[in-house]
Amino acid sequence: MNFKPFFLLLILAISSFPASLAAPVPDAMSNAAKPMLNPITRVPKQTVPPIQTAATYTAGDNINIAEYFVSEKLDGVRARWTGVQLVTRNGNKIYAPTWFTDNWPDVALDGELWTQRSSFESIASIVLSHTPDERWRAVKMMVFDMPVSDVPFASRLSTMESLVRGADSSSLAMVPQFTLSSQRLLEAKIDEVTAKGGEGLMLHHKAAFYQSGRSNQLLKAKRYSDAEAQVIGYVKGKGKFAGMMGSLIVETPEGIQFKIGTGFSIKQRQYPPPLNSWITFKYFGLTKKGIPRFASFRHIRPAKDLPNL
Repeated sequence: MNFKPFFLLLILAISSFPASLAAPVPDAMSNAAKPMLNPITRVPKQTVPPIQTAATYTAGDNINIAEYFVSEKLDGVRARWTGVQLVTRNGNKIYAPTWFTDNWPDVALDGELWTQRSSFESIASIVLSHTPDERWRAVKMMVFDMPVSDVPFASRLSTMESLVRGADSSSLAMVPQFTLSSQRLLEAKIDEVTAKGGEGLMLHHKAAFYQSGRSNQLLKAKRYSDAEAQVIGYVKGKGKFAGMMGSLIVETPEGIQFKIGTGFSIKQRQYPPPLNSWITFKYFGLTKKGIPRFASFRHIRPAKDLPNL
């Protein structure tokens, strides 16, 4: 059998398809404000999608602020709704009450389990317990992203808003996103949020795709830096702190050892973080030897909520 005429006919038929049937080349910016039209891939049980983390914004970055969505950085417990259950950033199960996730969408969502500003330890004690109680009534899952790698953030945002509205759940909400037109307004907003007890702001490029690990198109903008360190010793208190802990001796994952003597309540000095536990501290830059400047205690970091150090 001669196949040549058959293939010629096939080629002519394909070439005569209308242009409207050709697959368009995606344009991240032109599609940025549109919701996702394709069905979202459902996430199987026990699957933990990759976690995206933020780089640090500095005023010298000279970025176009108008290209970013801006939101407050919430100091809660980072969580992932897999579509069937809540897990921590490291994939550990979060024992939320059954009613808490009723009617949530069966797709993966990134968020922060949160109650109010400056309440990390209280939030952690609620959501990381294996025995959920009525304190969960004060908690909300504040959604800020969904791990879909081939869709720009602005489109993901539109889809998330639709999903959260559709769930009609008192425990599921969106982190408010807004835009600013200049770096001057951004700096003023950082100061405003910090003065009210907030951590700072998050900047997410409208055309950014979700990626595993640190993204330069997702930025955290704060007046200070924070990090984790392990407690390796204590310094006894003097004067008004006699009989209590005066300072913690800590070590960073990089092996840098230093003391932290501020940021503690009297109760925390009487009952300091245990040896080998991890804490979060804030600081303002590094010395030439790599030691954090003006380090101050923030809170104990539960093992379940530790980032990958």
